[in-house]
Amino acid sequence: MSAGAWTRAWSPAEGAERVAAAFAEHLGGAPDGVWSAPGRANVIGEHTDYNGGLCLPVALPHRTYVALRTRTPDDGLPRGTVRLLSAQEAGAGLVTLDLADVGPGTVRGWAAYAVGVAWALREAGHDVAGFDAVVDSCVPYGAGLSSSAALECAVAVALDEVHGLGLGDDAGRARLAEACIRAENDIAGAATGGMDQAASLRCRAGHALLLDTRDGSTRHIPLDLEQHGLALLVIDTRAEHQLVDGQYASRRAACERAAAHLGVATLREVTDLDAALASLATLPDGDVVQRRVRHVVTEIARVEEVERLLDAGRVEDLGPVLSAAHASLRDDYEVSCRELDVAVDAACAAGALGGRMVGGGFGGSAIALVRADEVGAVADAVARAFAAEELPPPAFLVAVAAGPAARV
Repeated sequence: MSAGAWTRAWSPAEGAERVAAAFAEHLGGAPDGVWSAPGRANVIGEHTDYNGGLCLPVALPHRTYVALRTRTPDDGLPRGTVRLLSAQEAGAGLVTLDLADVGPGTVRGWAAYAVGVAWALREAGHDVAGFDAVVDSCVPYGAGLSSSAALECAVAVALDEVHGLGLGDDAGRARLAEACIRAENDIAGAATGGMDQAASLRCRAGHALLLDTRDGSTRHIPLDLEQHGLALLVIDTRAEHQLVDGQYASRRAACERAAAHLGVATLREVTDLDAALASLATLPDGDVVQRRVRHVVTEIARVEEVERLLDAGRVEDLGPVLSAAHASLRDDYEVSCRELDVAVDAACAAGALGGRMVGGGFGGSAIALVRADEVGAVADAVARAFAAEELPPPAFLVAVAAGPAARV
């Protein structure tokens, strides 16, 4: 392993101990339990989820832990009271609010992601009471690895269990994912297409999750890179990834305008790309919209190609597909940035089989498919490239396909 900064995944026991101890210190007593949910790394299929497309994420071993206790009649607080504390937001102190007051635009900051899940479940007709919760996480914050979805999904499975909502099977988890999406879109005000929540709730250890966002169907594809002598290196560029600055929303809006112009429900229905691009050229900003659509349509095709390669056991051949995806995200969708390009270029120059940015873009992380015995050397090369470009040093982790949100 290289001498660079590596982000360690906590063991379940360590994560549970951290939040349970903080719960006792700040809220008193013991929680009803501890639940955790993973971040994700998306192998392929970026910006396809809100276009009815396909994507292929894996759950990370890095998880967000939530110690939670539901409101009871004898705890001396109104039934709708929520008290929240996050180790990542220590300066904010204890956040206290009432579920009756929660709605779009009413809650700011990290707490919106947690309390928004309770709001969304209540909106869906579930009798959800207030609660006390303490949160801690080893999912890198702002790295484009879905730390927000991990928080939402940990709260979701906790509330499902303490209230006996019966949403523990896959169909129920799809409904929990919908609640988490509403929480992020409507309460936190950060647009999400739903891949992150599906990955955190529905992935399976040792597998990638092929998610069809048009109908919500899934397929679990075995992904044991170690068996093939490979590893998926995640490079956290430390260029903070944000979804609330308007760039994500502008691209989503462009895709929706393109679909409306083409007379299709989503860009997934585009079967003749050349004809679609010719039609879009008539729009006032046709050149930009053409490039956005070209990325989405070709990216969906790349997911299908990766599925075929995995089914055939041709794992090494994923590399060029990842690199093609990065070029498309950089040039057509224009969501890369200097740090992401340096990470991908340096990794590939050092021997990676391929690589690309992951997540919404404009910062965050990149992935590189590397030979297992070259992980350290590739990471060192990326760190040297960042230093040569006078960029802050990156951090690294290895993505091993992990399990979904669950009680610890």
